[in-house]
Amino acid sequence: MRFIFDRQTGHKKKLNTFISFPEQLDMGPFLEDKQDQKCIYELSAVLIHRGISAYSGHYIAHVKDALTGDWYKFNDEEIEKMEGKKLQLGVEEDIGDTVKSQSRKPKCSKGYHCSRNAYMLVYKIQGEETSDPTRTKVEVPSFLQRLVDQDNRKFEEWCTEMADMRKQSVDKGKAKHEEVKELYTLLSAEDGEQYDFIPMDWLKKWLDDSTVSKEINNSPFLCSHGKLHPDKVGEVKRISFQAANVLYERYGGGPRLNGSSLCRECVSQQCRVLRLKNQLSEDFKEVSNLVKRSISGEGYWVGKASLRSWRQLALVQLEEDEHETKPSNSQTNGQGLHTNNKDFASDLSEGLEDEMKTFNEDIVCCHGGLSILELERKLVSTEVWTKLRKYFPKSPEFSQNQELCQQCLTLEQEEKDNEAISKMMALDQKNQLLNLFHEKNRPTLTKWPQGTEVLYIVPVFFVDEWKKFIRRPTKSSPVSNVGNTLLLCPHGGFMFTYESLINGEAQHVALLWPDEWEVISRLFIVDHSISIHCLKQSKSNGGSTQFTTQPELCWECRESFLFQQQRDLREYTQATIYIRKILQDKGMKDAAPELNASSSEAEEDREELPRVDGETDPDFSQSQDNAKRLKLSDGAALFVTNVTKPGGIRRSTRHRKLRGEKALIVSANQTLKELKIQIMHAFSVAPFDQNLSINGKGLTDDSATLGSLGVIPESIICLKADEPIADYAVMDDAYQVRMPEEGFKGTGLLGH
Repeated sequence: MRFIFDRQTGHKKKLNTFISFPEQLDMGPFLEDKQDQKCIYELSAVLIHRGISAYSGHYIAHVKDALTGDWYKFNDEEIEKMEGKKLQLGVEEDIGDTVKSQSRKPKCSKGYHCSRNAYMLVYKIQGEETSDPTRTKVEVPSFLQRLVDQDNRKFEEWCTEMADMRKQSVDKGKAKHEEVKELYTLLSAEDGEQYDFIPMDWLKKWLDDSTVSKEINNSPFLCSHGKLHPDKVGEVKRISFQAANVLYERYGGGPRLNGSSLCRECVSQQCRVLRLKNQLSEDFKEVSNLVKRSISGEGYWVGKASLRSWRQLALVQLEEDEHETKPSNSQTNGQGLHTNNKDFASDLSEGLEDEMKTFNEDIVCCHGGLSILELERKLVSTEVWTKLRKYFPKSPEFSQNQELCQQCLTLEQEEKDNEAISKMMALDQKNQLLNLFHEKNRPTLTKWPQGTEVLYIVPVFFVDEWKKFIRRPTKSSPVSNVGNTLLLCPHGGFMFTYESLINGEAQHVALLWPDEWEVISRLFIVDHSISIHCLKQSKSNGGSTQFTTQPELCWECRESFLFQQQRDLREYTQATIYIRKILQDKGMKDAAPELNASSSEAEEDREELPRVDGETDPDFSQSQDNAKRLKLSDGAALFVTNVTKPGGIRRSTRHRKLRGEKALIVSANQTLKELKIQIMHAFSVAPFDQNLSINGKGLTDDSATLGSLGVIPESIICLKADEPIADYAVMDDAYQVRMPEEGFKGTGLLGH
C-alpha cells in the first residue's frame, strides 16, 4: 500500500519507495482449482500521486486506449499522448522534490515498470476478443455523450471563429500593405511643391499593421498663437500635399499644418531671448560701470532694490518669455489631453518669493504713482535705462521730471500733523500728571497719608499704556478711557478688600491722589469711579480706623474668585517647581551649594544680581508691556504686571535659582512617590533617604498628590538627604521594603 497509518505520529504517511509492476500479470499460480483457466491480465491504467505528503499533492492518470493500444496522460484538463520507444508508466516527478533528494531509480526487467508515485494499478483480463480490435465496443453513457457532443460543437465554433478572424486579419494586412504601397511613392515632397506636416509618431503607428490608426492630432505641436511651434519641427514629418489629402480624407483630424504654419512670432521671440541671455553678462558689467558715473542730461528713476537684483529678475523674465512660447504636452496618435503649465513662471521665481516680481515695482506706491520715499530710488542715465528697458519692456517708467503721487503726499502731511498733535497731547498730559509718570510721591495703603480721606484706584494696565504713549507718542496710540470695569464684577461690586490689597493684590491697581483723579477725569473717559475711604472713629468710640471702598465689595464674586484661584493652583499640569538641597548642619530654609555642581549649573549660578534700572534707563519706572489677565469665575478680568516699588526700582518676579537647586516639571495629580523618583534621578538620592519639606511642613505621605499637599507652581521644596547607602542598585527594592505591608504576600488575607 502506498498510504499507511503511522502509529508513532498518529497520522497518515506516504511511502515513497519504488515499486515494480508488470505489463502482463498471470494470476493462475495464485488461484486454486482453476489451473486450466486462463488468468492473464493486461495493464490498462496507472493512477499516480505526485507529492511527498499524504495530505496534499496532485493526481495524474496514465490510461491505455483499448482500440489502438496507445497510452495517454490525463493531467486535469490536459490530455496528451505518451510517445517514445520506451514507455515509462507511473513515472512523474514529485512536487517540491529536488534533484538531490530523489532516490536513484532501480533497473527494471523487460516488460516491467518502476514507480515511486503509482498508488493504484488497473488490470484487465486478456481474452480472445481483445485480439481483434474491431470487435471491441465501448458503451458511453448518454449524459456523458451529450456533454462530449456539446463540447465538440463549442470547439468547432471556436475553430471557425478563429479562422474567420485570421482571414480578416490577413485581408486587412493585405489592404494596409496595398495602401502603404500606394502612398509610399506620394509621401516625399519635392522642392518647390506644396507640403504638409504630419506627426512622426502617427506615421510610425500607421505603418504598423497591428495598430489601428486614429485621427491625426496636430494640437500638441501648436504654440500659443495657434501655429506650428519651432521647437516641435523635429517631431513632424514633411509629406507631399497630395499624400496629406489622402490621409486626412481617410482618417480625419487636424488642424492641418502646411509650409506657412510655422509661427514667426515664436521664432523671433526665441531669437530675442537667446540673444539677451548671451548678452546679459556684458550688459550687467556695463550697467554697473555706468551707474557709478555722474548723470548729464535727463535721467530716469529706478528702484535701488530693483537695481541690485535686476540681473536675477532679467533671468526670470527671460525664462517666462521663453515659456510663453512653449508647446503643450500631449499624445500624437489619438485623443490626448494637453494643457499649458501655467505655474512654470512661479517655479522659476521661487527664489524671489519674498522679494519683488516686477522690475521697478519697489518705487511704485499703492496708488500706482511714483513713491515719495526718495531714499528708495536712484536716478540713472538714459543709456542705463535703455539697456534695462530691453529686458523689462513692461516695467513702470518714471522720468526725472515725474511728479510724486499727490495722494501719498497728502497722507504724509496728515500723518505729520497727527504726530505733532500726539506729541502736544503727550506733553500736556505728562506735565499735568508728572508725579504719576515718574512714580514720585505715590500714596501707599500700608502707610495711609495724613490729611487724606480718600484715594482713587485705576487699573495698572491703564497706567502702563498711558506711559507708553507718553514716551513714544508717534509709535503708540493715545489712551482714551480708563476702563475701571476690569476691577469690578458683573454686579458692579469691587473685587478687592483693603486687607487683600495690602497683602499683595495691590499689584493689579494704581493709587491716585484726588487732584490726579480730577485731571484724569477731565482728560479721559471714566466708566466707573473706584475709591478707598479712610474713616477715623472718635476717641469715644475707641479711636479705630476703618476703610471702605466705593463701590462696595461684592462678597459673592469675591468668594468665587478666591475659589477659582485656589482651584487653579491645585489643578495645574506641566508646572515648574524647585528642589533646593540643603546640608545637614544648616536649617531647612538655608540654601547650600552643591559640591559636584555641573558646568551648566555653574553658569546659571553666575547670573547677575538685580540692578537698579533707573541708573541707566530713563524709563526705568515703566512696567512690563506684556500684561497678563487673571481670569475670574464670573467673567471679570484683571491685568497683572510686575510690582513697581517706590523709588523707581523695579524688582524682577522671576525666580532666581541658587546653587544646589534644580527645577522639575510636575503635575498636580502626581503623587509624592513619583516626585521622589524624579528627585532621585536629579540628585542621586534614594527615595527613602529624602526628607522633603515645604514652608517648614514635612511631606511624608507618599500616596498623596502634590495638589493635596499644597505644592503649587513655582514652589520651593527643601531636600535634606540622609547618609546614602553603599549599594545604589538596591534602591528600588529597599524602597519597597519600607512600604507598610497590608497582608500576606500572595494571599487575600489581611495582616490584622
